[in-house]
Amino acid sequence: MWQDITLQDVLIVSTLMFFSGVYGFLTRRNLITMLMSVELMLNAVNINFVAFNYFLHPENMHGMFFALFVVVIAAAEASVAIAIIIGIYRRFKSINIEDVSNMKY
Repeated sequence: MWQDITLQDVLIVSTLMFFSGVYGFLTRRNLITMLMSVELMLNAVNINFVAFNYFLHPENMHGMFFALFVVVIAAAEASVAIAIIIGIYRRFKSINIEDVSNMKY
């Protein structure tokens, strides 16, 4: 069953995931959904790393290590972003982009 999946199939799924994340980031006005869209884009990149590693150099694990590194960076990025969003919510009682743009120095 797994032998029927090609690199092109995986790249199509990854591209759809990435551009759905871009669409969500550009069209949503909620900070949480924008953060989820960024995470979706990072997961699409991880799929590419693992797929290229599996199909081009299965004897190495470089793609797996890059994917693990991206997951660690994404976890740190998500924790910092959620802390910032909580601070914004406490200050403005909203997490919409239009309300956050009223912030001054």
